[in-house]
Amino acid sequence: MSFYIRKGRGIVHFGFAGNADPNLQIGDVTVPRYWAHTGLWNWQRYGDGPENELALESNGDYTRKYGALNFSDYGVGGDKPAAGGNLLNSVWYQPEEVFPADGTPESRRHEFWVPVDDRYYQLSQKLEAMTLERCVNGTGMGTSPTCLTRPPAVARVERGCSASVFVDNAAYRQFLRSRLGVTPIDMETTAVALVAQQQGAPFIAIRSLSDLAGGGSAESNEAGVFAALAAQNAVAVAVNIIRAHAKKS
Repeated sequence: MSFYIRKGRGIVHFGFAGNADPNLQIGDVTVPRYWAHTGLWNWQRYGDGPENELALESNGDYTRKYGALNFSDYGVGGDKPAAGGNLLNSVWYQPEEVFPADGTPESRRHEFWVPVDDRYYQLSQKLEAMTLERCVNGTGMGTSPTCLTRPPAVARVERGCSASVFVDNAAYRQFLRSRLGVTPIDMETTAVALVAQQQGAPFIAIRSLSDLAGGGSAESNEAGVFAALAAQNAVAVAVNIIRAHAKKS
C-alpha cells in the first residue's frame, strides 16, 4: 500500500516483508536505501559456467555482473556440490530494462539497485527512536497476548529486494543475504520504485518484518501470528515519516 503526498509528488509505500537479516527480528520496521528486482533471470545452459558468455550477452541484453545462483551448490546430502552438477545449472540475476517516457524512443538503460529519495531517507533517521507494538492480542477470553522477545525498532538498512515469489526457504534466504546483502524480501516494492523513478516522484518504502523467509523452524508460523502486528508497525512508521515531511515542508 502507498500514501501519495500531493505537495512535492512523493510516494510512501508500506507493508510487511520477510526478513533475511539475522541481526533483526520479527516486528522490526526496515527502511532500505536501495531496492532490486530479483525475479529477472537468464537461465544458463547446462554445462556452461561463470566463464561462458550468456545468450544475447554480446548484444547488451544480459549480463554476468550481478552473479548467479548455482543449483549444484545446494545439493541434499552433504556440503559438497553434486559430482555431476545439476541439470538446472545456474540462473544469473539481471537488471530491468527501462525506457524513460521522456527519453529517446527505443533508447533503453538498465536498472538493478533503485535508490529511494535521499531526503526521505534522511528523514527516516528521526524515526529510529519510535516506540512500536510488541504484542499480539490473545484470540479469546483468557488468552494471553503473544509478545516478541524485545521491543521492535525502526532500522535504516542498505538493501531490500522484490520478486513475484513468496520466499519460505532458508537456503535461498541465506543466499540473498550473503550475495546481495538484502534485509526485507517482498513481492512488489521494486516495481513501485521503478515507476516512481520514471515519473520523477520522490519515493521511499517502509517494510515491517513479519516472518523469517524460511529461516524459522519447520513448525513455526511467524507470518500467521505476527502479520497483523507487522502491518500495524509499518503504518505507524509511514504516518510518522509523512508528519516529519510535513513539518520540514
